[in-house]
Amino acid sequence: MRSRRTTLAVPGSSPRFIEKAQGLPADEIFLDLEDAVAPSAKEGARATVVAALNEGDWTGRTRVVRVNDLDTHWAYRDVIEVVEGAGANLDAVMLPKVSDASHVQWLDRLLTQIERATGLPAGRIGIEAQIEDARGMVNVDAIAASSPRLEALVLGPGDLMASINMKTLVVGEQPPGYTEGDAYHYILMRILMAARAHDLQAIDGPYFNVRDVEAFTRVAERSAALGFDGKWVLHPSQIEAGNAVFSPSQDDYDHAELILDAYEHSLGEGRGAARLGDEMIDEASRKMALVVAAKGRAAGMARTKRFDPPGN
Repeated sequence: MRSRRTTLAVPGSSPRFIEKAQGLPADEIFLDLEDAVAPSAKEGARATVVAALNEGDWTGRTRVVRVNDLDTHWAYRDVIEVVEGAGANLDAVMLPKVSDASHVQWLDRLLTQIERATGLPAGRIGIEAQIEDARGMVNVDAIAASSPRLEALVLGPGDLMASINMKTLVVGEQPPGYTEGDAYHYILMRILMAARAHDLQAIDGPYFNVRDVEAFTRVAERSAALGFDGKWVLHPSQIEAGNAVFSPSQDDYDHAELILDAYEHSLGEGRGAARLGDEMIDEASRKMALVVAAKGRAAGMARTKRFDPPGN
């Protein structure tokens, strides 16, 4: 899986913002043709995005374009012009307002047709599906199973909050009057379960108060604790905090790698369980350690501790 600890939204109509984004340490950059671009600028933004993908330096970052939603007259031309113009330099297409599996299937078929027509490897370009309304939430399992291209489910909190009439004007914050628990817990867990059932990543949506990094961190820690893989960032000030929240600590990463080493050593000696210090480990321990180790490796972390087999 690609690392998506932080997914930076960049207006596709702004060469200045696009250039600045190339020097920022977000794992994924998505050039936006939807909400961040005024209707009068949408068609021109396609050429700006194509040039940025072909000419920019996106080394080490996942390159994504968010097209307009399927109910608009811009969507099909967004996909055709961007993929025909820069498909070789594009990792995934983000489709917003996905409320039915057929939306993703439409995009899958269109991508396949373009790839075959232009000589691109069929199936290489991935899809991210944004869940943004009540219908999408109800259909999220079918959406998650809709295409082998699908790589991630993404929460779109603003539109979703409006869709269910949630009583708040601050995207990402608890609605006034909701004093027991977390109003987003069901939403987050529903998306997470659908994603994990189909080996997809789960990405939390943005927090709109971009200057309040402490609040952003608090909200990000909520979804990270549940198991989400990353979160949108809307401002460079949120990137460092997001990368930290969705990476394991150095101690946890080292411990996970040690568990994997100890268990592999134990299997080599014909035993299905092992000890690591005072800790008993088994197959369940290995599976839990794999999750943490994979996140650390994706984040580029380096081990600081080595396994010393018993008796050495």
